[in-house]
Amino acid sequence: MRLIRAKDTTPEVTVRRIVHGMGYRYRLHVAKLPGKPDLVFARLRRIVDVRGCFWHQHPGCIDSHIPKSRRTYWRPKLRGNVRRDALHGDALKRLGWRVLVVWACECEDANLKALKKRLKRFLGT
Repeated sequence: MRLIRAKDTTPEVTVRRIVHGMGYRYRLHVAKLPGKPDLVFARLRRIVDVRGCFWHQHPGCIDSHIPKSRRTYWRPKLRGNVRRDALHGDALKRLGWRVLVVWACECEDANLKALKKRLKRFLGT
C-alpha cells in the first residue's frame, strides 16, 4: 500500500485540469480544513473532493468490491475510510463549506462530459 498515492492521482489531476480550464483557481490539500480536501475554492466556500472508488467504497461501483483474501483486514479498513469521509464531510458543512464528491470512475474518458457539467453547476458558471 506504500505505492498508493494520496495526492496527484490521475483522477485528481483530471479534475484539476477541467476546473483550471474553466478559469477557476484553487488551493490544494489545505491542511487547516478537516480531511485536507483536494481542491479548495476559498472565495466560493466550495470544496471538490476526488475519491477512489475502491478505497472510499463508491456505492454501486464495480471497483468498490472487498478483496477475497484477508477480509478481516479489508472490511474494517474500508469501513473506517467511509466513516472518516462522513465525519470530515459533516465537519466541513458545519464550517459553512459546500462539498462535491467526485468519484474516480467519473473521471474516465466516457464520463468526462457529464463531469464537466456537474462541476460547472457546482461552481456556478
